[in-house]
Formats: sequence, structure tokens, C-alpha cells
Amino acid sequence: MSLYVDIEKKLGNFHLKVFFEAENETLALLGASGCGKSMTLKCIAGIEKPDRGRIILDGVTLFDSDKKINLSVQERKTGLVFQNYALFPNMTVMQNVAAGAKREKDPVKRERLIHEFIESFGLASEVNKYPSELSGGQQQRTALARALVSDPNILLLDEPFSALDSHLRFQLEQEVRRAIQSFGKTVILVSHDRDEVYRMSDKVAVMQNGRIEAMGEKGEVFAAPKTKNGAILTGCKNISEVKILDDNHLMALDWGLKLYVPNIPEDVEYIGIRMHDIQAGEGENHFRCFVEEVIENTFSYTLLLRGVEGGAKTFGWEVDKKLWNYYRPKTGNIHSPASEKPVVDIRIPSDVILLLKG
Repeated sequence: MSLYVDIEKKLGNFHLKVFFEAENETLALLGASGCGKSMTLKCIAGIEKPDRGRIILDGVTLFDSDKKINLSVQERKTGLVFQNYALFPNMTVMQNVAAGAKREKDPVKRERLIHEFIESFGLASEVNKYPSELSGGQQQRTALARALVSDPNILLLDEPFSALDSHLRFQLEQEVRRAIQSFGKTVILVSHDRDEVYRMSDKVAVMQNGRIEAMGEKGEVFAAPKTKNGAILTGCKNISEVKILDDNHLMALDWGLKLYVPNIPEDVEYIGIRMHDIQAGEGENHFRCFVEEVIENTFSYTLLLRGVEGGAKTFGWEVDKKLWNYYRPKTGNIHSPASEKPVVDIRIPSDVILLLKG
């Protein structure tokens, strides 16, 4: 299957304008709430009608504003799993899954399909329960079974794990990944969770204000998000405005740090440094820093640092607990005056610095 989307839709002051293509792969639309990712999904499914553009799935035109084509939800054969699962509250698990199998006209085949999907999603013991009697995980399995039993041409997942706790989310992610692999067609995943996106997708499209800012293989997008918004969405905590000093140096204005970076583009407005990319010791882009605060995480510490030569804001360095216990200064106290605070030597390799547009 292949998907082509080139649409516009205006809602008040909001203007959705997106273009992308996807093959037999999982494409994640990554963005903050209100950026237009769920609206894009609804336009593909036929729940919302774009003002202009085209949507083509495997050579079949689902929507074309010029040709006045707008297939119904049923004609599009999309499998859509909503954030709140949208199960029929007055139907049992069996009846909900059966509702998705209506496209199969042969009653024998339809019955077999229903039971196969109930078994494959571990719902055999829940068939007579209503949605209100199910856990969040069971509701999600039911919604996914209902979507896939119809043999859709595309699977659309709208924040499918947002209502689950972290442990259950991890378990169900594995189940959904297996379902996606068996599905073997185009999957569009909507999410604001960067870890979920990285684990689940093949490609990522970063969205903001109704536009796609960057799109590509997930590893490439996370390594070089290109925009400030993209860096934030992919988990970068250290972001500073910059002033370009010459072809190879810039000043991180928020931190008061002069950094060497080869080949600085003229349109760079910010830099990003992921907390785990900062290294201990001397070398390229070496700085001495005061330790302003030490925050303990489960398996690491986050150190809030400020350059000894000044800087309006601190920046974070994530350090493994064993490394920090070995490396940390034996003198100074973070509660002391600035001149008496612990001092550490760090370096920021130029190849980990993210060069970003606004």
C-alpha cells in the first residue's frame, strides 16, 4: 500500500496544510496538542473533509477537491483506533469486534474471523463483558481487534497508549508492534510521546501549527531535528539562542559559552545539546562549570551547570550515578556562594551540537 496526502483545512485561525507520502511502513506524526496531527488522521479516515487537496491510497482516490471526490468512511476501508477507543458502550467485546467484521458477507467466514481476532488479542475470557467492565488494556485490545478484523487498507492510530500507565503501555506496545508487522500495510501513528514514536515507527514527521517541519527516517530526524520545535519534541532539554561569531564559532547566549562548530549555516537561530551528549573532562569545547544543583533520577543524576565565566541560565548534564559518584568534586557545596560551589570540567563535542532554526 502507498499513501499520498496533500491537503489544506481552515478552522477559525488554525490552518492545516500538510503534504507527505508513506509506503508499507509506520509513519508517526509527532507534535504537541493542537498542532493538527489528529485532524490530519481524521481527514484521511473521512471523518473530516479538507477544504482543498487530494488523498490517494494505493491508487484509489479517497478525496480530490478538484474532481469533487469524497469517499465515505466505509468506502475508504480505514481501520481507526481513537485515543479513547470509542467502543460501543452497550455492546459486549464479542459484539464490538463483530461490528468491525460487517464487510465480510459470508457468515461462516465472518464468524471465523471474529473468533480468530478475539483469540489473537487475548480476549477470549472477556467476550461477554461490556466496555465499562474492561481494563484500559482490554479496551485497547478490543478497539484494535475491531479495527483489524475488517481487513482495512490502512491503519490509523490516534494516541493509542495515552490512557495507559507506563508498565501496561510497554506491554501493549509489543502487542501492537506484532499486530502492525502482521498487518503489513501503511500505518499512521499520531503521538506527542517521543519514546513511543521512536519505538513504534519507521519514519517520523514533526508537526507544528498545522505544518510538517521535518520528515524522514526516525534515526535521522532524532539526530538532526533542524528546528527548535523539533528538538524539543525529540527530547532535547538544553536549547539556547545563538549569535554567530564567524564561520566556525558561535555564542550560546543563554549560557555564555563560545562554541566551535564547523560549517555553521547562516539561518541558525538556536543550538540544542542533549543532556547525555555532554562529556566529562577536557577536549573540544571544554568549559569549567559550577554545579548549581544536583537532581537525582532513578538511574542517573541531572546536574544543572553554569559556566564559571557567567551565563544567565543553567544547562543540564545527565550523568550515570556510578560515574558521578566517582567523578564529582570532593570540595564545594551547591548551597554555597557561587565562588565556593563545586566545579567540574566538561566538553561538548561539536558533532553533537544541534543547529536549529526558529
